[in-house]
Amino acid sequence: MDNKKKLTVNNEQYTFFDLESTVSSLGKDISKYPYSIRILLESLIRHNESEDLADLVNYDAKKPDGVIPFRPSRVILQDFTGVPAIVDLAAMRDAVVKLGGKPQLINPEIPVTLVVDHSVQVDCAGKQTSLAYNTEKEFERNHERYQFLKWAQQAFDNFEVVPPETGIIHQVNLEYLSDVVLTAEKAGEKILFPDSLEGTDSHTTMINGLGVLGWGVGGIEAEAAILGEASYFPTPEVIGVKISGQLHPSTNATDLALHLTQLLRNEKVVGKFVEYFGEGYQKLNLSDRATIANMAPEYGATCGYFPIDQETLKYLRLTGRSEEQIALVEAYTKANHLFYDPTKEAEYSRIIHLNLADIQPALAGPKRPQDRIPVKEVAENFKTTLTNPAGPQGFGLTTAEIQKTAVVKDRNEKLQTGDLALAAITSCTNTSNPSVMVAAGLLAKNAIEKGLAVPDFVKTSLAPGSKIVTSYLEKGGLMPYLEQLGFDLVGYGCTTCIGNSGPLDPAIEETIKENDLVVSAVLSGNRNFEGRIHPLIKANYLASPPLVIAYALAGTVTKDLTNEPIGSGPAGPVYLEDLWPSNKEVENYIANYLEPEDFTEAYKDVYHSNQRWNQIETSAGAVYSWDDASTYIANPPFFEDLTEEVTINQDLSNLAVLAKFGDTVTTDHISPAGNIGLDSPAGKYLKAAGLTYKDFNSFGSRRGNHEVMMRGTFGNIRLQNQLTPEITGGYTKYLLTGEEMSIYDAAMKYQENHQNTVILTGKDYGMGSSRDWAAKGTALLGVKAVLAESYERIHRSNLVMMGIVPFEYLPGENAETLGLTGNEQFSFDLPDEPTIQQLVTVSVTGENPLKFQVKLRFDAQADIDYWKNQGILPLVIRKKIKERA
Repeated sequence: MDNKKKLTVNNEQYTFFDLESTVSSLGKDISKYPYSIRILLESLIRHNESEDLADLVNYDAKKPDGVIPFRPSRVILQDFTGVPAIVDLAAMRDAVVKLGGKPQLINPEIPVTLVVDHSVQVDCAGKQTSLAYNTEKEFERNHERYQFLKWAQQAFDNFEVVPPETGIIHQVNLEYLSDVVLTAEKAGEKILFPDSLEGTDSHTTMINGLGVLGWGVGGIEAEAAILGEASYFPTPEVIGVKISGQLHPSTNATDLALHLTQLLRNEKVVGKFVEYFGEGYQKLNLSDRATIANMAPEYGATCGYFPIDQETLKYLRLTGRSEEQIALVEAYTKANHLFYDPTKEAEYSRIIHLNLADIQPALAGPKRPQDRIPVKEVAENFKTTLTNPAGPQGFGLTTAEIQKTAVVKDRNEKLQTGDLALAAITSCTNTSNPSVMVAAGLLAKNAIEKGLAVPDFVKTSLAPGSKIVTSYLEKGGLMPYLEQLGFDLVGYGCTTCIGNSGPLDPAIEETIKENDLVVSAVLSGNRNFEGRIHPLIKANYLASPPLVIAYALAGTVTKDLTNEPIGSGPAGPVYLEDLWPSNKEVENYIANYLEPEDFTEAYKDVYHSNQRWNQIETSAGAVYSWDDASTYIANPPFFEDLTEEVTINQDLSNLAVLAKFGDTVTTDHISPAGNIGLDSPAGKYLKAAGLTYKDFNSFGSRRGNHEVMMRGTFGNIRLQNQLTPEITGGYTKYLLTGEEMSIYDAAMKYQENHQNTVILTGKDYGMGSSRDWAAKGTALLGVKAVLAESYERIHRSNLVMMGIVPFEYLPGENAETLGLTGNEQFSFDLPDEPTIQQLVTVSVTGENPLKFQVKLRFDAQADIDYWKNQGILPLVIRKKIKERA
């Protein structure tokens, strides 16, 4: 079947793979497919995946079937997750050489960009020198990691690094990296095709706001894509969100995103595609779309897709893309039915209706992004949360807690329950959106003019996602007002949202610890899981940037900002409505101070403009020279015993329970993140290596060292293991002796006794960021299987790719209904030739022996292949060696 067509744009002739002729030849109508499915169809046509293409052409929106191999056009990495991915590639080169191959067999086969954005910490805040100080500390702490990345830049083809001080990965991707439509030379033809991507960060989904299909994957899956392997996932349901109405002037994109997060979580869209359309769709500007798309992991979807339309082209023009590229995007997407047509409604698995007029100003918290609270209810909700049972929406305290106060040592000030310890304008979710950032600046201006100030006990910071933000805030004169309130620029990176919030004032920290105060944080981020933002701050709320400033001024979440004054100025009480800027003010400001030239200037020579980065010296060559003394970069043990041929030897009998968890254990609970505790297993390892506490840095910065990371796996201070109900944190009971100890120490004891282990857990296991170390660390601890009620998509995939077998209880069953305590041993009757989602018998020995069946969560044939090879990376190495032969 000839499905190629020619298209002339800008006096150049291009070839593209025509969707309409392909599906019509099989009796189908292209207008009936959701736009996201059309992009998957195009990829299958272009890569000649004929069997899978035939299945997808027969897509049944109501009951999708089969598995799709996805080959993204490119991969994007951030440095926390990207460094270990590149470490693995370097280790794979070693393994290939050991098996007699050339190191260059391991090399990116598609473009890969790594953006260094997760390493800057807010060590210094509230000062004009904060940016310089934090940048200096960042380069000092991360010298070894940056040396390694500089080596990778010269060692690998198709690999670029965007250096520090540029911006956050997703905002840089949106504003600069994506061309929306790509070209490639093949057999003398210029091929046109849609940009698509996988990224090692959950919020890669932000690019869907630009009409580019992409989502977050674990580093392991990204490595496979980098090396030319398809990633497989079940053919998705596509949930259509039909938008009507218009936003009320008092609401903004953050309020909309939080509303959708709650709505779509309740609608159970986990693992599904979400696609937006309808009469109200084209009333959303692209920055608002990107804010919503960014939050897809929070509402559980694989992606939240916004089809390409005139607003997309308008944004490309605003951000300084060339007129030639814009013309190419428009011509190709219209010719290939990828341009939004409001007159034809696709067939969706189901449709959810969203009226923009229903959106209210809101926060989300105190522990999860889907727990939306209208601003008028925040104060009362916080008080209720204090006494709710301990869990996602409760702290399990008494009513007396709300009255608790403490005097800050050597200061004439008090801290009270609910007081704000931290207020951060951070995260690409919102800093990419000029409307909410300008609103924050205008609110700050109004507050200063009315004589308001932020209390001293609130740590304030501004960490935008790109230099564009500071450009327009400075041009219009808003930056000085933000600085007067303490929102000085602290860095261009994820900072608080990823847990790099830095220390609080020592006196404040001491007061919180000594009195066990429940203090709060408000941030414009996308994640507020327990222990993530700051280890001492238990109540964390997501909010729009202007509301972050409003709560910072109030100094507490116990005030009803819709009725009570935020504070008092020379003229008397000041209310939120006195400070809130009008939509017209915001629109006029953006029109006057945001221009395409700003983007062109900000991204000029982006890969080489950072002189501090350019001056880093590193080694050359195709194989990395590992430094055994490094505590940042180490050669992982994944390939030590690798043979060229597959040998299946994976015994799942007599597994001890390493830990037993309840529902909603996130990758923040599993994967090491944030500060490294002095007396934690990882802290003890670093001390033994001769480091002092001030040089520990964060877990995120040490993801290239497996020794540190495996010691921090399951080490979150808020983790609750049901085997040790009286202790929170990374502890367990070593079942052979009954001793309580760290999960790491118990895992090492089991390995010494040649006993493998299993994890028992509840619903939504592994929800949260796409952290590959949640799977890698689990594997290195000797865990061979996980038995859960349900999994988040990315983590299940990562477990399989590390050779860990995910099992799922049958509907209506769980540890409680089966009477499992975690003191038993488990044997899974897994055959050498398993099948997709087959039922497997489990034999349990202990006080109450029993047998029951569970579902094997191998969701595709590829999962079985990964398991047989002890993981996807050994599979790729064997494949490359065979290709050489």
